[in-house]
Amino acid sequence: MQVLILGSGQLARMMCLAVEPLNIKTLAYDVGNNTVVHPLTQQPEPLSYQQAIAQADVITAEFEHIPADVLALADASGKFKPGAKAIQAGGDRRIEKALLEQADVANAPYFIINQQADFEQAIATLGLPLVFKTAKDGYDGKGQWRLKDAADAANIWPEMAQVIADSQGEQAIVAEKFIPFQREVSMIGARNAAGEIKTYPLTENHHENGVLSVSLALGDNAHLQQQASNMFSAIVDALDYVGVLAVEFFDLDGALLVNEIAPRVHNSGHWTQQGCFTSQFENHIRAVCGYPLGDTRLIQPSLMINLLGEDHVDLAALALPEVALHWYNKTNKPGRKMGHINVSAPDRSELANTLQALAQVLPKSTLAGINAMADKI
Repeated sequence: MQVLILGSGQLARMMCLAVEPLNIKTLAYDVGNNTVVHPLTQQPEPLSYQQAIAQADVITAEFEHIPADVLALADASGKFKPGAKAIQAGGDRRIEKALLEQADVANAPYFIINQQADFEQAIATLGLPLVFKTAKDGYDGKGQWRLKDAADAANIWPEMAQVIADSQGEQAIVAEKFIPFQREVSMIGARNAAGEIKTYPLTENHHENGVLSVSLALGDNAHLQQQASNMFSAIVDALDYVGVLAVEFFDLDGALLVNEIAPRVHNSGHWTQQGCFTSQFENHIRAVCGYPLGDTRLIQPSLMINLLGEDHVDLAALALPEVALHWYNKTNKPGRKMGHINVSAPDRSELANTLQALAQVLPKSTLAGINAMADKI
Protein backbone atom coordinates (compact mmCIF):
# COMPACT_ATOMS: atom_id res chain seq x y z
CA MET A 1 0.00 0.00 0.00
CA GLN A 2 1.39 3.38 -1.06
CA VAL A 3 0.06 6.62 0.46
CA LEU A 4 0.83 10.12 -0.87
CA ILE A 5 0.48 12.85 1.76
CA LEU A 6 -0.12 16.45 0.69
CA GLY A 7 2.26 18.42 2.89
CA SER A 8 5.67 17.39 4.16
CA GLY A 9 5.80 18.70 7.73
CA GLN A 10 5.84 17.02 11.12
CA LEU A 11 2.37 15.51 10.78
CA ALA A 12 3.37 13.68 7.59
CA ARG A 13 6.54 12.59 9.38
CA MET A 14 4.57 11.11 12.28
CA MET A 15 2.12 9.37 9.97
CA CYS A 16 5.06 7.76 8.19
CA LEU A 17 6.58 6.56 11.47
CA ALA A 18 3.26 5.19 12.68
CA VAL A 19 2.46 2.99 9.69
CA GLU A 20 5.82 1.55 8.67
CA PRO A 21 5.08 -1.49 10.92
CA LEU A 22 1.93 -2.09 8.84
CA ASN A 23 4.07 -2.17 5.69
CA ILE A 24 2.32 0.96 4.41
CA LYS A 25 4.75 3.17 2.50
CA THR A 26 4.39 6.94 2.43
CA LEU A 27 5.59 9.79 0.27
CA ALA A 28 4.89 13.49 0.80
CA TYR A 29 4.28 16.34 -1.61
CA ASP A 30 5.92 19.58 -0.50
CA VAL A 31 3.48 22.20 -1.80
CA GLY A 32 5.97 24.97 -1.06
CA ASN A 33 8.59 23.89 -3.60
CA ASN A 34 6.54 21.46 -5.71
CA THR A 35 8.62 18.37 -4.98
CA VAL A 36 7.82 14.84 -3.89
CA VAL A 37 9.91 13.87 -0.86
CA HIS A 38 10.27 11.15 1.73
CA PRO A 39 8.45 12.30 4.89
CA LEU A 40 11.36 11.40 7.20
CA THR A 41 14.51 12.20 5.28
CA GLN A 42 13.02 15.03 3.17
CA GLN A 43 15.09 13.65 0.30
CA PRO A 44 13.52 14.40 -3.12
CA GLU A 45 12.02 11.51 -5.04
CA PRO A 46 12.38 11.28 -8.85
CA LEU A 47 8.66 11.81 -9.37
CA SER A 48 6.47 14.68 -10.52
CA TYR A 49 3.30 15.41 -8.59
CA GLN A 50 1.24 13.83 -11.37
CA GLN A 51 3.43 10.71 -11.34
CA ALA A 52 3.15 10.44 -7.56
CA ILE A 53 -0.65 10.63 -7.84
CA ALA A 54 -0.66 7.87 -10.45
CA GLN A 55 1.61 5.69 -8.32
CA ALA A 56 -0.30 6.12 -5.06
CA ASP A 57 -3.06 3.81 -3.88
CA VAL A 58 -4.41 6.52 -1.57
CA ILE A 59 -3.86 10.29 -1.26
CA THR A 60 -4.44 12.24 1.95
CA ALA A 61 -3.33 15.51 3.56
CA GLU A 62 -1.57 16.78 6.67
CA PHE A 63 -2.99 20.31 6.49
CA GLU A 64 -5.99 22.13 5.07
CA HIS A 65 -4.41 25.17 3.37
CA ILE A 66 -3.72 23.34 0.10
CA PRO A 67 -3.48 25.37 -3.13
CA ALA A 68 -6.62 24.94 -5.22
CA ASP A 69 -4.84 23.45 -8.24
CA VAL A 70 -2.98 20.90 -6.10
CA LEU A 71 -6.20 19.90 -4.34
CA ALA A 72 -8.13 19.64 -7.61
CA LEU A 73 -5.62 17.20 -9.14
CA ALA A 74 -5.69 14.99 -6.05
CA ASP A 75 -9.48 15.00 -5.84
CA ALA A 76 -9.90 14.27 -9.56
CA SER A 77 -7.90 11.05 -9.11
CA GLY A 78 -10.67 9.53 -7.01
CA LYS A 79 -8.04 8.50 -4.45
CA PHE A 80 -8.11 11.54 -2.18
CA LYS A 81 -9.48 11.14 1.32
CA PRO A 82 -11.08 12.82 3.22
CA GLY A 83 -12.06 14.65 0.00
CA ALA A 84 -11.90 18.23 -1.23
CA LYS A 85 -15.13 19.26 0.53
CA ALA A 86 -13.70 18.45 3.94
CA ILE A 87 -10.39 20.19 3.24
CA GLN A 88 -12.21 23.29 2.02
CA ALA A 89 -14.36 23.34 5.17
CA GLY A 90 -11.24 23.24 7.32
CA GLY A 91 -9.57 25.99 5.32
CA ASP A 92 -12.41 28.48 5.00
CA ARG A 93 -14.51 29.52 8.00
CA ARG A 94 -17.43 30.48 5.76
CA ILE A 95 -17.70 26.91 4.50
CA GLU A 96 -17.04 25.56 7.98
CA LYS A 97 -19.89 27.58 9.51
CA ALA A 98 -22.29 26.39 6.80
CA LEU A 99 -21.24 22.80 7.48
CA LEU A 100 -21.84 23.16 11.22
CA GLU A 101 -25.32 24.51 10.53
CA GLN A 102 -25.99 21.62 8.13
CA ALA A 103 -24.86 19.13 10.79
CA ASP A 104 -27.03 20.94 13.38
CA VAL A 105 -24.26 21.27 15.94
CA ALA A 106 -24.02 24.22 18.31
CA ASN A 107 -21.41 26.89 17.52
CA ALA A 108 -20.83 30.59 18.19
CA PRO A 109 -23.28 33.03 16.53
CA TYR A 110 -21.55 34.67 13.56
CA PHE A 111 -21.78 37.17 10.71
CA ILE A 112 -19.86 37.21 7.40
CA ILE A 113 -18.15 40.52 6.58
CA ASN A 114 -17.24 41.55 3.02
CA GLN A 115 -17.57 45.34 3.34
CA GLN A 116 -17.93 48.09 5.92
CA ALA A 117 -21.74 47.84 5.97
CA ASP A 118 -21.39 44.18 6.97
CA PHE A 119 -18.94 45.15 9.72
CA GLU A 120 -21.41 47.64 11.16
CA GLN A 121 -24.27 45.14 10.81
CA ALA A 122 -22.28 42.46 12.62
CA ILE A 123 -21.79 44.77 15.61
CA ALA A 124 -25.47 45.70 15.63
CA THR A 125 -26.67 42.10 15.24
CA LEU A 126 -24.29 40.21 17.52
CA GLY A 127 -23.43 42.89 20.05
CA LEU A 128 -20.10 43.30 21.83
CA PRO A 129 -17.64 41.85 22.59
CA LEU A 130 -16.79 40.26 19.24
CA VAL A 131 -13.96 38.18 17.82
CA PHE A 132 -13.09 38.70 14.15
CA LYS A 133 -11.24 36.02 12.18
CA THR A 134 -10.06 35.89 8.60
CA ALA A 135 -12.14 33.35 6.69
CA LYS A 136 -9.01 31.77 5.24
CA ASP A 137 -5.41 31.20 6.34
CA GLY A 138 -5.66 32.26 10.00
CA TYR A 139 -4.24 29.80 12.53
CA ASP A 140 -2.35 29.73 15.86
CA GLY A 141 -3.94 33.04 16.83
CA LYS A 142 -3.05 34.81 13.58
CA GLY A 143 -5.54 36.78 11.49
CA GLN A 144 -7.71 37.72 14.46
CA TRP A 145 -9.03 40.88 16.11
CA ARG A 146 -11.09 41.52 19.24
CA LEU A 147 -13.55 44.35 19.74
CA LYS A 148 -14.77 45.10 23.27
CA ASP A 149 -15.57 48.80 23.01
CA ALA A 150 -17.54 50.34 20.14
CA ALA A 151 -15.19 53.33 20.24
CA ASP A 152 -12.40 51.10 18.90
CA ALA A 153 -14.35 49.99 15.82
CA ALA A 154 -12.96 52.79 13.67
CA ASN A 155 -9.41 51.63 14.41
CA ILE A 156 -10.03 47.96 13.69
CA TRP A 157 -12.01 48.19 10.48
CA PRO A 158 -9.23 49.66 8.25
CA GLU A 159 -6.97 46.70 9.05
CA MET A 160 -9.66 44.20 8.13
CA ALA A 161 -10.63 46.18 5.04
CA GLN A 162 -7.02 46.02 3.85
CA VAL A 163 -6.94 42.24 4.30
CA ILE A 164 -10.11 41.89 2.24
CA ALA A 165 -8.85 44.25 -0.47
CA ASP A 166 -5.46 42.54 -0.74
CA SER A 167 -7.10 39.15 -1.29
CA GLN A 168 -8.75 40.25 -4.56
CA GLY A 169 -12.07 38.69 -3.62
CA GLU A 170 -10.72 35.54 -1.99
CA GLN A 171 -10.92 36.68 1.62
CA ALA A 172 -13.63 37.73 4.04
CA ILE A 173 -13.88 38.26 7.79
CA VAL A 174 -16.03 36.14 10.07
CA ALA A 175 -17.37 37.95 13.14
CA GLU A 176 -18.21 35.71 16.08
CA LYS A 177 -19.96 36.49 19.32
CA PHE A 178 -17.35 36.30 22.10
CA ILE A 179 -17.97 33.16 24.16
CA PRO A 180 -17.03 33.40 27.86
CA PHE A 181 -15.95 29.77 28.00
CA GLN A 182 -14.33 28.08 30.99
CA ARG A 183 -11.89 26.03 28.92
CA GLU A 184 -11.15 24.72 25.45
CA VAL A 185 -11.43 21.00 24.86
CA SER A 186 -10.96 19.03 21.67
CA MET A 187 -11.97 15.65 20.36
CA ILE A 188 -9.92 13.63 17.91
CA GLY A 189 -11.75 10.85 16.13
CA ALA A 190 -11.65 8.68 13.04
CA ARG A 191 -14.24 7.49 10.53
CA ASN A 192 -13.68 4.99 7.76
CA ALA A 193 -15.48 4.51 4.47
CA ALA A 194 -17.82 1.94 6.01
CA GLY A 195 -19.06 4.58 8.45
CA GLU A 196 -17.29 3.10 11.48
CA ILE A 197 -16.43 5.84 14.00
CA LYS A 198 -14.03 5.75 16.91
CA THR A 199 -13.24 8.73 19.11
CA TYR A 200 -10.44 9.42 21.56
CA PRO A 201 -10.99 10.79 25.06
CA LEU A 202 -11.59 14.54 25.17
CA THR A 203 -8.49 16.66 25.61
CA GLU A 204 -8.22 19.88 27.62
CA ASN A 205 -5.98 22.45 25.92
CA HIS A 206 -3.97 25.37 27.25
CA HIS A 207 -2.66 28.06 24.88
CA GLU A 208 0.07 30.66 25.23
CA ASN A 209 -0.16 33.68 22.89
CA GLY A 210 -2.69 31.84 20.74
CA VAL A 211 -0.52 28.73 20.27
CA LEU A 212 -1.24 25.35 21.85
CA SER A 213 1.08 24.77 24.79
CA VAL A 214 -0.14 21.72 26.73
CA SER A 215 -2.89 19.14 26.11
CA LEU A 216 -4.21 16.84 28.84
CA ALA A 217 -6.25 13.74 28.04
CA LEU A 218 -9.48 13.65 30.02
CA GLY A 219 -11.05 10.39 31.03
CA ASP A 220 -13.42 11.33 33.81
CA ASN A 221 -16.44 13.11 32.29
CA ALA A 222 -18.86 10.75 30.55
CA HIS A 223 -21.41 13.54 29.97
CA LEU A 224 -19.00 15.80 28.08
CA GLN A 225 -17.51 12.83 26.22
CA GLN A 226 -20.97 11.81 24.97
CA GLN A 227 -21.83 15.38 23.93
CA ALA A 228 -18.61 15.69 21.97
CA SER A 229 -18.99 12.24 20.40
CA ASN A 230 -22.50 13.05 19.19
CA MET A 231 -21.37 16.32 17.64
CA PHE A 232 -18.30 14.68 16.12
CA SER A 233 -20.46 11.98 14.52
CA ALA A 234 -22.88 14.56 13.11
CA ILE A 235 -20.02 16.47 11.46
CA VAL A 236 -18.20 13.49 9.93
CA ASP A 237 -21.46 11.94 8.71
CA ALA A 238 -22.48 15.25 7.07
CA LEU A 239 -19.15 15.26 5.23
CA ASP A 240 -19.11 11.49 4.56
CA TYR A 241 -15.67 11.91 6.07
CA VAL A 242 -12.86 9.35 5.86
CA GLY A 243 -9.82 9.79 8.12
CA VAL A 244 -9.02 11.52 11.40
CA LEU A 245 -10.71 14.83 12.17
CA ALA A 246 -10.29 17.17 15.14
CA VAL A 247 -13.10 19.26 16.62
CA GLU A 248 -12.28 22.08 19.03
CA PHE A 249 -14.98 23.02 21.54
CA PHE A 250 -15.69 25.77 24.04
CA ASP A 251 -16.85 24.34 27.37
CA LEU A 252 -19.51 26.60 28.92
CA ASP A 253 -20.39 25.11 32.30
CA GLY A 254 -20.78 21.62 30.85
CA ALA A 255 -22.33 22.61 27.51
CA LEU A 256 -20.14 22.38 24.40
CA LEU A 257 -20.01 24.77 21.42
CA VAL A 258 -17.90 23.96 18.37
CA ASN A 259 -15.10 26.48 17.86
CA GLU A 260 -13.56 25.02 14.72
CA ILE A 261 -12.69 21.79 12.94
CA ALA A 262 -9.43 20.51 11.47
CA PRO A 263 -9.76 17.81 8.76
CA ARG A 264 -6.52 16.05 9.70
CA VAL A 265 -4.46 14.74 12.55
CA HIS A 266 -4.06 17.47 15.15
CA ASN A 267 -1.56 18.89 17.64
CA SER A 268 -3.92 18.27 20.56
CA GLY A 269 -3.91 14.55 19.75
CA HIS A 270 -0.16 13.95 19.88
CA TRP A 271 -0.48 12.40 23.34
CA THR A 272 -2.19 9.41 21.66
CA GLN A 273 1.26 8.19 20.59
CA GLN A 274 1.92 7.02 24.15
CA GLY A 275 -1.54 7.28 25.72
CA CYS A 276 -3.46 4.89 23.45
CA PHE A 277 -2.85 1.54 21.81
CA THR A 278 -3.46 3.12 18.37
CA SER A 279 -2.28 6.69 17.80
CA GLN A 280 -4.20 9.28 15.79
CA PHE A 281 -1.52 8.99 13.09
CA GLU A 282 -1.95 5.26 12.62
CA ASN A 283 -5.74 5.51 12.73
CA HIS A 284 -5.77 8.20 10.05
CA ILE A 285 -3.83 6.01 7.64
CA ARG A 286 -5.87 2.96 8.64
CA ALA A 287 -9.05 4.86 7.81
CA VAL A 288 -7.98 6.21 4.42
CA CYS A 289 -6.51 2.83 3.41
CA GLY A 290 -9.66 0.93 4.32
CA TYR A 291 -8.17 -0.88 7.29
CA PRO A 292 -10.16 -1.55 10.50
CA LEU A 293 -9.85 1.30 12.99
CA GLY A 294 -7.60 0.72 16.01
CA ASP A 295 -8.31 0.92 19.74
CA THR A 296 -8.76 4.54 20.93
CA ARG A 297 -9.26 3.91 24.64
CA LEU A 298 -6.99 5.73 27.12
CA ILE A 299 -4.35 3.33 28.40
CA GLN A 300 -3.30 5.59 31.26
CA PRO A 301 -3.29 9.32 32.17
CA SER A 302 -1.34 11.25 29.53
CA LEU A 303 -0.50 14.74 28.37
CA MET A 304 1.53 16.52 25.70
CA ILE A 305 3.85 19.53 26.02
CA ASN A 306 4.71 21.53 22.89
CA LEU A 307 8.31 22.65 22.43
CA LEU A 308 8.02 26.08 20.81
CA GLY A 309 11.16 27.74 19.48
CA GLU A 310 13.32 25.21 21.34
CA ASP A 311 15.74 22.79 19.72
CA HIS A 312 17.37 21.45 22.90
CA VAL A 313 16.03 19.66 25.97
CA ASP A 314 18.06 18.63 28.99
CA LEU A 315 18.52 14.87 28.66
CA ALA A 316 17.61 14.55 32.32
CA ALA A 317 14.02 14.73 31.06
CA LEU A 318 14.45 11.33 29.42
CA ALA A 319 15.50 9.79 32.73
CA LEU A 320 12.01 10.41 34.12
CA PRO A 321 9.48 7.56 33.92
CA GLU A 322 7.23 7.37 30.85
CA VAL A 323 8.52 10.51 29.17
CA ALA A 324 8.79 10.41 25.36
CA LEU A 325 10.52 13.09 23.29
CA HIS A 326 9.53 13.73 19.66
CA TRP A 327 11.62 16.11 17.53
CA TYR A 328 10.44 17.31 14.10
CA ASN A 329 13.85 17.83 12.46
CA LYS A 330 13.14 21.52 11.74
CA THR A 331 15.30 24.61 11.56
CA ASN A 332 14.70 26.60 14.74
CA LYS A 333 12.69 29.83 14.59
CA PRO A 334 11.12 31.83 17.43
CA GLY A 335 7.79 30.31 18.40
CA ARG A 336 8.04 27.50 15.86
CA LYS A 337 6.74 24.05 16.78
CA MET A 338 10.01 22.15 17.02
CA GLY A 339 8.82 19.05 18.83
CA HIS A 340 6.76 17.78 21.72
CA ILE A 341 7.03 15.70 24.86
CA ASN A 342 4.45 13.09 25.84
CA VAL A 343 4.11 12.15 29.49
CA SER A 344 2.16 9.17 30.84
CA ALA A 345 1.74 7.59 34.27
CA PRO A 346 -0.24 4.83 35.99
CA ASP A 347 -2.40 7.42 37.78
CA ARG A 348 -2.92 11.18 37.92
CA SER A 349 -0.89 11.57 41.09
CA GLU A 350 2.20 10.12 39.42
CA LEU A 351 1.50 12.16 36.29
CA ALA A 352 1.52 15.32 38.43
CA ASN A 353 4.78 14.26 40.08
CA THR A 354 6.48 13.64 36.73
CA LEU A 355 5.21 16.97 35.41
CA GLN A 356 6.63 18.72 38.47
CA ALA A 357 9.99 17.04 37.89
CA LEU A 358 9.93 17.98 34.21
CA ALA A 359 9.35 21.62 35.09
CA GLN A 360 12.77 21.64 36.74
CA VAL A 361 14.63 20.60 33.57
CA LEU A 362 12.56 21.82 30.60
CA PRO A 363 13.09 25.22 28.92
CA LYS A 364 11.49 28.22 30.61
CA SER A 365 9.23 28.69 27.59
CA THR A 366 7.26 25.61 28.65
CA LEU A 367 6.70 26.60 32.27
CA ALA A 368 3.56 28.73 31.89
CA GLY A 369 1.72 25.92 30.14
CA ILE A 370 2.99 23.30 32.57
CA ASN A 371 1.96 25.38 35.59
CA ALA A 372 -1.47 26.08 34.12
CA MET A 373 -2.16 22.41 33.45
CA ALA A 374 -0.64 21.11 36.70
CA ASP A 375 -3.67 22.45 38.56
CA LYS A 376 -5.99 20.39 36.34
CA ILE A 377 -4.42 16.98 36.99
